[in-house]
Amino acid sequence: MSFFKRVFKIGEASAHSALDKLEDPIKLTEQGIRDLKKDLQESMTSLAEVKAIGIRTRKDADGKKKLASDYERKAMLLLQKAQSGNLDIAEAEKLATQALSKKEEFSQDAVRLATEADKHEKMSNTLQASVNKIKSSISTYENDLSTLKARAKTAASTKKINAQLSKIDSSGTIAMLEKMKAKVDEDESLAEAYGEMANADKSVDDEIEAALGGSSLEASDSLMELKKKMGM
Repeated sequence: MSFFKRVFKIGEASAHSALDKLEDPIKLTEQGIRDLKKDLQESMTSLAEVKAIGIRTRKDADGKKKLASDYERKAMLLLQKAQSGNLDIAEAEKLATQALSKKEEFSQDAVRLATEADKHEKMSNTLQASVNKIKSSISTYENDLSTLKARAKTAASTKKINAQLSKIDSSGTIAMLEKMKAKVDEDESLAEAYGEMANADKSVDDEIEAALGGSSLEASDSLMELKKKMGM
């Protein structure tokens, strides 16, 4: 698991700066999770095989133990038949001895198979612990990957915004605004100066006519009205 520890430590220390430039931590993590899932599949296949062997071996051990019990029961029946006079004692003892020999053979097989079954079950328990650990690791790394992707997206957006902001020259913008303000002030002053010059060019007569223009018009209108009234 040192691979993932290294991946998720990227960027936390300056010692990893070179690694940041050479490796994409998200891609590395995704590949690591794929490898873990492959290991999980293989481990589960092995676990199933070992469990199957253990189950068969345990069944064989129980079968041998049952056969041993059956031969012991048969030996007892043979002796009972001899005791009741239904079977020759010598023949009964011979057959009973053979049955007990079979019973011992199957008993030994049962013990051996039970020992093998214990080993397979112990191995399957170990494999099960490994499978559970891999499953837990996959879940942990998938959660870490989701967090890493979110952080990467946020970092990329922040980087883009900061890059855009860094291109804005605040001092240059202020200087440009000041120049525009000075130009507008200059144009306004110039317009006012031209207005004053235009007023200075008017003659005294022009100013008088301009002042009396309204009164002359009213007098002319009154005269016309009077002439009309007199029939002139």
